[in-house]
Amino acid sequence: MTETRWLDADEQQTWRAFLWTSRLLNEALDRQLHRDSGIPHAYYMILAMLSEAPGRSLTMTELAAIVHSSASRLSHAVNRLEEAGWVRRAKHTGDRRTTVAELTDAGFDVLAAAAPGHVTEVRRRLFDPLSREQVAELRETLHTLLAALDAESDSPCARTGDLSQEG
Repeated sequence: MTETRWLDADEQQTWRAFLWTSRLLNEALDRQLHRDSGIPHAYYMILAMLSEAPGRSLTMTELAAIVHSSASRLSHAVNRLEEAGWVRRAKHTGDRRTTVAELTDAGFDVLAAAAPGHVTEVRRRLFDPLSREQVAELRETLHTLLAALDAESDSPCARTGDLSQEG
C-alpha cells in the first residue's frame, strides 16, 4: 500500500475555500431562484439545457449526462416539471424504448421569466467580485479540472467553447 499524500497547508486552504465557495454559491443561486421564480436551481438547469437543445428536446439519457444526474433523480425532477406543464415526455419516434423530454412553451416562458434574475445573481455572486483577468484565470482552471473529471462527457460544461449563454 502506498503512503497517503496528505494535503499541505496551501492545498488544505485551497480545498476548503473551494468547498465553501461552491457550496455557498449553489445555495445562493438556489435561494434566489426559489424566492423569485419558485423553482430549484436543479430544475432551472434542466429547463435551460432543454431550451438550448435542437427542437428543445433531449433523450432522458442525454439530459441525465448533460446535467450530471442519475436516471432516477432526473426522472423524479422531470416528473415534477411535467406535473407543472413545463416539460412533456414522449417515446422516441425511431426507438420506442427511448424516452424524450421536451420543453413546452409554458416551460420556456417560466425559464425566460426566471433567467434575468438568475443571471443577475450569478453576476453578483461570481463575476462582479473578480477582475476580467481573474475571470479568465478561473475559467482556465475550471476547464482544466472539468477535463480531468469529465473527460468522457459531451456535456456543455465539459466543452471549452463559448459558454456565455449558459447559467
